[in-house]
Amino acid sequence: MFTGLIEDVGVLKDRQMAGKSGKLEVETELPLEEIELGESIAVNGACLTVEAIDKQTHVVRFHALAETLEKTNLGTVKKGAAVNLERALRVGDRLGGHIVLGHVDTTAVISAVKERAEDIMVGIELPDELRPLVISKGSITVDGISLTIADLEKNMFVVAVIPHTWSFTNLQDAVAGATVNLEADVLGKYIQRQQAVKDGKNDITMSDLMDAGF
Repeated sequence: MFTGLIEDVGVLKDRQMAGKSGKLEVETELPLEEIELGESIAVNGACLTVEAIDKQTHVVRFHALAETLEKTNLGTVKKGAAVNLERALRVGDRLGGHIVLGHVDTTAVISAVKERAEDIMVGIELPDELRPLVISKGSITVDGISLTIADLEKNMFVVAVIPHTWSFTNLQDAVAGATVNLEADVLGKYIQRQQAVKDGKNDITMSDLMDAGF
C-alpha cells in the first residue's frame, strides 16, 4: 500500500526482456541501506518487488510481469527516462496523499499541459473503464502521484499540479502525447463492486479463467 507521495525520481537504466516479462534496473537516490530484497516499491505507480540491489551503482532491479509491461507504461518508457518511486507505507506513517494500491488500472495519454499562474494544469484523456470511478475533486493516481481532479469532462479530466509536485516528480517532463499510468481511487471500486452484486452480476468462475488461458 502506498500514499501517492513520491520519494525519489529515479532513472530507468535498463530493461532486459525475457519473453514478455522483463527486468527493470532503476538508478535511485533512495537510502539503499533501508531497502530489503523482496520489499515493494511503486515505480510510476506500479507495485514492483525488489529483486537485487547494487549499492555501488545505486541501482535497484525489479522483475516485471508480462501483464505489468503490457498494461502500464513501464513496457514502453525509454531508457534514461525519469520514473517516480515510492516505498510502501509503514504503519504509523502519515497518509499525506490517499490510499494507493500500486495496481495500475490502465494507461492514458496526456492531451495538454498549460500554466495557470504558478500552477500547471495537465489534461489527461479519460478511458471508458474509469469513467464510473472518477469524480470532480476526487483523488486519482497519475504515474504514482496522488493528485486531485480539478475539472472533469466526458472524455478528459484535468489535474492542477503545484510547483513542488511539478519539480520533484517526472511530471516536469510531461508533454502532450505522453502516456501515463492511472489508478482510480479504491473506494470507488468497492462501491462499483457492491452495485454489481446488487444487480445480480456473477463473479468470475473457474471456467472463465480456464477459457482465458489460466
